[in-house]
Amino acid sequence: MTLFQSINEFVVRFANTNGTGSASANNMFAKAIMRMGLPVSAKNIFPSNIQGMPTWFEVRISEKGFLGRRDGAPELVVAMNAQSIEEDIQSVQPGGFLLYDSSRILPQRLMRKEINFLGMPISDICRAEYSDPRQRQLFKNVIYVGALAALLDIDFQVLKDLVSDQFKGKDKLIRPNIYALELGFEFANKQFSCPLPICVERRDLIGDRILVDGNTASGLGAVYGGATVVGWYPITPSTSVIEKFASYCQRLRIDPANGQKNYAIVQAEDELSAIGIAMGGGWNGARAFTATSGPGISLMTEFLGLAYFAEIPLVLMNVQRAGPSTGMPTRTQQSDMLTCAYASHGDSKQVLLIPSTPKECFDFSAQAFDLADRLQTPIIVMTDLDMGMNIHLSDPFGWDDKHEYDLGKVLDADDLEKASDFGRYLDVDGDGVCYRTLPGTHPNKGAFFTRGTSHNEYAAYTEKGEDYIKNMERLEHKFAMGVKRLPAPEITINTKAKRVGLVYYGSTDEAIPEAVSLLCEQGVKVNTLRIRAFPFSPQVASFISEHDGVFVVEQNRDGQVKKLLCNELTIDPASMCAVLHYDGLAITGQFIAESVQAQLSVQTDQAAG
Repeated sequence: MTLFQSINEFVVRFANTNGTGSASANNMFAKAIMRMGLPVSAKNIFPSNIQGMPTWFEVRISEKGFLGRRDGAPELVVAMNAQSIEEDIQSVQPGGFLLYDSSRILPQRLMRKEINFLGMPISDICRAEYSDPRQRQLFKNVIYVGALAALLDIDFQVLKDLVSDQFKGKDKLIRPNIYALELGFEFANKQFSCPLPICVERRDLIGDRILVDGNTASGLGAVYGGATVVGWYPITPSTSVIEKFASYCQRLRIDPANGQKNYAIVQAEDELSAIGIAMGGGWNGARAFTATSGPGISLMTEFLGLAYFAEIPLVLMNVQRAGPSTGMPTRTQQSDMLTCAYASHGDSKQVLLIPSTPKECFDFSAQAFDLADRLQTPIIVMTDLDMGMNIHLSDPFGWDDKHEYDLGKVLDADDLEKASDFGRYLDVDGDGVCYRTLPGTHPNKGAFFTRGTSHNEYAAYTEKGEDYIKNMERLEHKFAMGVKRLPAPEITINTKAKRVGLVYYGSTDEAIPEAVSLLCEQGVKVNTLRIRAFPFSPQVASFISEHDGVFVVEQNRDGQVKKLLCNELTIDPASMCAVLHYDGLAITGQFIAESVQAQLSVQTDQAAG
């Protein structure tokens, strides 16, 4: 039999049962690879029920530094779920390996001659070692990680150190977990030829990068951004944003003098109430936010319109998932771009920040509060399930302790005392942003009625067309002027020919380097532009106009950002091609390269014909 051979370039897929505690062990495996100095990415593919369904966890090891999900079959599958065993066996690449629990004999009909079966009686080992059923289940996962250390030549000390770090402060758990690792390691060394032809070798390719998920980064960014009020209704995949925010607040937002909390997290009865609470906090001068996903966005659009029209600072973190309706709650997509850009009825536009890495999740989440206060409008941070819930290699986070929060145009009591005239919606400076006051600032000056109906410069109700037009044009001017404050697009020029350009955004970033490399191998050199905010920078329009052909890469069916580009920048739709991926799994570099190449071939044939 031909054995697949590779050092530092392969995929390991774990097949488990949801709710069995496997995610912790699988993450430990990914972290061990990183501590061996190798770039690694991990994708957790899990069901939307609470427990019992099959779940997969893919770890890509790439010395080349390609961190996007890889197309094709994995070289090694760890099959621990009887329910999915047939599918898992079929998924192994020819010449690859299947590590499975041989406590039960595999039916002959499932055997494949072109793959290598590594049977290990893990359940039997656990029954012999542990009497508690829960311990049997949990340590089963740790045992197969120990076996992988022997099979893939992972430094065992790295795993021991990881266990010590993970259970720091819970020392009684350290020794049992290390013992479970040793059980797997020793069994594999005795029963199999170790290491396998696929294995890892130490490298020094990580530098100071860390492994972290985007939701954790967003939650921490909100803390550093000054957030103190949260209105919250749980929804996958955004729930851990608030959970992480709460955990960091418990460490960083407790008054050392009296032990009181300097923050408020209110779990509301629904998404409408959640965003209402956040709006109330922003209206009162607090830095407030909420987090949700697509179904929540649908419910929140009316309040987003109110915040836009009444000009109330607000931060909303949208961790996108597959829709419409309930859709696929535990699958990733970039499917809320149009909904959020034009959230609410009537003429309204919302400011979007679009991070592509956990570091940007941290940076943009913190920055969002300054922008919300400065522009007096909702700021929506657009991530997705892949970015939010999976761990990614990321540059470390940084914060300037000298940073002063930009609270925007807020008048205090002295300002009001000196002012001869205050109009809540008077554009004094010509930038579209008006001065505001906070409740209770002055005993008899600066009060105004906050309304969602049409209003004049002094916040008084009006149905005069000229007042309405003046207000709406000012809001549009504010929106346009705000572009200079938003993150600029990231442009990479690989060729001066400027024949082909790729425009992309968000978590698609992980797949782009591999796509560019594959296209280059095929003789197609491309330049790239990563959109990081909406409204679009003028650089986006310039990049598109300078290239003969532009491909907009998105993870949705309808080419939502391509539509936004055409609409906002008055670009001919025929001048851009769409590369669309929307099966709920993260997009791959190979998919992008093949789609671009196929469309280029069609264009060439049409030109020749």
